[in-house]
Amino acid sequence: MSDNSKIPEFSPSVEQVETELKNIKYRKKFRSTLLNTISILVVVAAVAVLISTLFFPVVQVSGSSMEPTLNEGDILVLVKSDNVKYGELCCVSWQNKSLLKRVIGLSGDVIDIDNDGSVFVNGELLDEPYVEKKELGRCDIDFPYQVPENKIFILGDQRETSVDSRSSAIGCIDKDQIVGKVLFKVWSKT
Repeated sequence: MSDNSKIPEFSPSVEQVETELKNIKYRKKFRSTLLNTISILVVVAAVAVLISTLFFPVVQVSGSSMEPTLNEGDILVLVKSDNVKYGELCCVSWQNKSLLKRVIGLSGDVIDIDNDGSVFVNGELLDEPYVEKKELGRCDIDFPYQVPENKIFILGDQRETSVDSRSSAIGCIDKDQIVGKVLFKVWSKT
């Protein structure tokens, strides 16, 4: 071999070495911060899904049976509870579907609906400012009707079109069918 084929040796300056060390240190810190951030986001997402599934389910309104209170596309947060009260909005599971309705009667209550659509609970006329037009609607049960033990009587606010406890197909809802009661509306299309 000839001396011409030798590669000249290169020695970086102190500044170049320091700059390169800073770059390496920065890249390591950046990777570490990025991995930590991603890990935290994954944990937060998993916790959010767990909380949503176990305690605060989120549902989207489909249909018009609760208008004007709820509209198609509204997104609601529920609180898991079968301890419902008169007038509360709740989500119930019926034949693998979720129904959003209003609680009208509890166990032992006597429900009566006249031909004009006025609702009576235990003989008292129910004040329903959320109903725009009173109707008897789709009804194939006999009134007065007593709500069985551990069940609730539910109605949609849009009485003319709502399919609810007035129909023997749905009937009164068992307490274990209650998914939860509406806590608040997250999103409304209107």
